[in-house]
Amino acid sequence: MNFISISPNFPAVMAHFCTALRDNGVNVLGIGDGAYDELTDELKGALTEYYHVDSLEDYDQVLRAVGYFTFKYGRIDWLESNNEYWLNQDARLRTDFNITSGLKSDEMDVYKYKSRMKEIYERAGIPAARWQLAETLDDALAFAGEVGYPMIIKPDSGVGASDTWKIRNEKELRAFFKKELPVQYIMEEFVPGEVTTFDGVCNSKGEVLFAASHISPASIMDMVNEGNDCFYYVDREIPADIREAGEKVLAALGAKSRCFHLEFFRLTKAVKGLGKKGQVVALEINMRPAGGFTPDMINFAYSASLYQAYADMVAYDELRHTYDGPHTYCAYFGRRDGKNYVYSNYDIVEAYREELRLTGRMPAALSGAMGDQVYVACFETKAALEKACREIFALKEPLRGQKQKDGGEK
Repeated sequence: MNFISISPNFPAVMAHFCTALRDNGVNVLGIGDGAYDELTDELKGALTEYYHVDSLEDYDQVLRAVGYFTFKYGRIDWLESNNEYWLNQDARLRTDFNITSGLKSDEMDVYKYKSRMKEIYERAGIPAARWQLAETLDDALAFAGEVGYPMIIKPDSGVGASDTWKIRNEKELRAFFKKELPVQYIMEEFVPGEVTTFDGVCNSKGEVLFAASHISPASIMDMVNEGNDCFYYVDREIPADIREAGEKVLAALGAKSRCFHLEFFRLTKAVKGLGKKGQVVALEINMRPAGGFTPDMINFAYSASLYQAYADMVAYDELRHTYDGPHTYCAYFGRRDGKNYVYSNYDIVEAYREELRLTGRMPAALSGAMGDQVYVACFETKAALEKACREIFALKEPLRGQKQKDGGEK
């Protein structure tokens, strides 16, 4: 089986997918714009061959790379980046080379446009925020009169929470429409809730082979646009209503042979037309793994391997590895450069040495959303997780067990 991995070197977690595929006997071929000498030893060992292009944005270069691999190794069975930024290009390449294991160009709209996702939510029976395409100021004012302020405006087709606006009043709405709008935007009513996800892998029959859930108590949009600290955590277990909603969305999509990252709101207060406090409301469909270090966090929390589950799906269309180890909460803490935190990086590492699983710097391309200095840690209880959150982001509160200069306990 020949598998082409697009951009296997970035983000760094993509190398782990390649390794798991190789371990399942798959012939893994890489196309990327990073120099070969800059690839990790793990990735070099996982790839049969790597084709360097000057830019992955240059479709002709990538097309020639796929053509070269086809000529040298024969028919390409899979082509995948597992990266939202390249999903449209992946589909175009599959279309041009008749690679049948993934989405083709004419199937992408429902995954690409947030307005088209609303059709899937309706089909699945999951409530979603009221919406309207942002065509004119008059239309926007009428919509605001219907749903009230604040309201959300974001690109109808976009990646992550970038270029997302919380419009708090008519003045801000008028100011938004004075700008030259480079793309189509969608307006949505504001939904008060914490984001809860359904993440995992499904096979060619649409059956969920592996699943997990993570929770973002604060708004990712605010983390990005206001430079707030980034915090979220993988739940110890998948809430039953989230699993049910996620499986309904996958069925409505007809999703198959993919990673999925489905986002929902859990209402923090009752909203007319959406539901009571605690109700699950649809947010966004992403047919790729969750971003950043989330795949590793899922592995830490569930004593499992999302990478291996994906490789089993590709190679066998079923899960050949089972996981019955302990479950914990696994949290992500992303601190921002330039903020005056009470505790240094050294303090944090020393205080949470037993809980920490990863620590380091987030690449600049991802730091806007994820923070600059990163800590990933596991906790047995929700109370321990919440305590760590207060301390790692603290401005005044002390770390546990740290000595004051006078020799006493803080």
